Amino acid sequence: MKSYNTGFFIVFLLISKLLSCEAKSKPNIILINVDDLGWRDLGFMGSNYYETPNLDKLAGEGIVFYHAYAAAANCAPSRACMMSGMNTPKHGVYTVDDSERGNAKTRKIIPTPNRDFLPDSIYTLAMMLKDNGYKNGTFGKWHINKDPLQHGFHVNVGGSYHGNPGRKGYFSPYKIDFIENGPDGEYLTDRLTTEAIKFVEENKGNPFFLYLPFYSVHTPIMGKKELVEKFENKPGSGGQDRADYAAMVASVDENIGKLLGVLDELNLTENTFLIFTSDNGGIRDISYQTPLRAGKGSYYEGGIRVPLIVRWPGNIPAGSKSDFPVTQMDFYPTIRSIVGGEQRPEDVMDGWDISPLFRQEAMDERPLFWHFPIYLQAYNPKEDDGKDPLFRTRPGSVVRKGKWKLHHYFEDGDYELYDLEEDPGEIDNLAESQLEIRDRMIGMLNNWREGVNAPVPSQRNPLYDKEFEINLINESLNE
Repeated sequence: MKSYNTGFFIVFLLISKLLSCEAKSKPNIILINVDDLGWRDLGFMGSNYYETPNLDKLAGEGIVFYHAYAAAANCAPSRACMMSGMNTPKHGVYTVDDSERGNAKTRKIIPTPNRDFLPDSIYTLAMMLKDNGYKNGTFGKWHINKDPLQHGFHVNVGGSYHGNPGRKGYFSPYKIDFIENGPDGEYLTDRLTTEAIKFVEENKGNPFFLYLPFYSVHTPIMGKKELVEKFENKPGSGGQDRADYAAMVASVDENIGKLLGVLDELNLTENTFLIFTSDNGGIRDISYQTPLRAGKGSYYEGGIRVPLIVRWPGNIPAGSKSDFPVTQMDFYPTIRSIVGGEQRPEDVMDGWDISPLFRQEAMDERPLFWHFPIYLQAYNPKEDDGKDPLFRTRPGSVVRKGKWKLHHYFEDGDYELYDLEEDPGEIDNLAESQLEIRDRMIGMLNNWREGVNAPVPSQRNPLYDKEFEINLINESLNE
């Protein structure tokens, strides 16, 4: 009897050890998503004004994608696409709040209605990781329903439907949900990082998914006083010169450095798959992304191209670089592949598993699509460099394949075609001179829209007034 019990105990220990090894072999997942951080607002992306030493170091430890894209040009739809792996027509989140933005007299057609929240029926990235044994925590801006705990997270600090921290909201007392106030004057970016580090420390023995979507650097632009003063004495250049914004970027970098240091101290770095990105392009009125055109809310490159670093020691060679166009919808299928999650028959995603790129393996380039049957009014008509002075974008779709990018606007059936290799600023419209390429891209776009049931609004707006629109454009440019 004693021998039997001893043998049973040994078998039990072996099984427990195997299960423990299996659990620990799954990498931890960290996804850092900065809000409204522009493609060139970092040292490793070419900025001489913003200071990001920790992110510059991180960029040298993994792979930098120079043609990485958000799936949408503003906050909520981008996040909905990232968490679902699906493009906007499949979940219906096209913008923030109302799709009828701007003056009604300047909108030629009735835009598609917008869905505010990601449908509960969608099996999110967090749900998939939860079902694969991960402990999930989110710390910061959520923006795609009232509570991320309903979408697969175990822990939530600061995340709800709010899209920004509110007036003067970067300093405690806070104006967002699911967070306790800290000492008066505590900085929100610091606090969220402290909470994220606590989560890592509490879950260091098991696989975890840390989603760190900072509210920074979204408006209101509010940096720490000492950092603002530092950058006030530093000369800017090329449309990058706001000290208060630079202070916010510096705080994000400082806090990411703290998190990376904790991973090192806990010996977690080697077994952590880490992504750093931004949810969409930066606001051009705050920071230029030259040579890219426009910014947040626009489907020119400055509105959708974003910084992207992926680090996974031992699996991604340090110092790697890639010009292969990728999208944030690729995160979900890539992470699912890495952790060994199963693809459910009903999960038809628009992203790809891009892990072969981590190993420098070739992949066939696919077309990337954007669909935005809505209006987004201008921030600053003189600075936005968007579709026109009144709108950062008007209803339409976009496709990129190889070096070619086609815009299709629904109001008048207009097309714009750009060669991104020669013209990353999307200045020279080749739609009338490169007819064969244009028509091939149009066919590609039409087939995709039909395949995903993308709504194409065409009903004329009875309130539209052409003379009023022309006068308003002239007024906005002459102010």
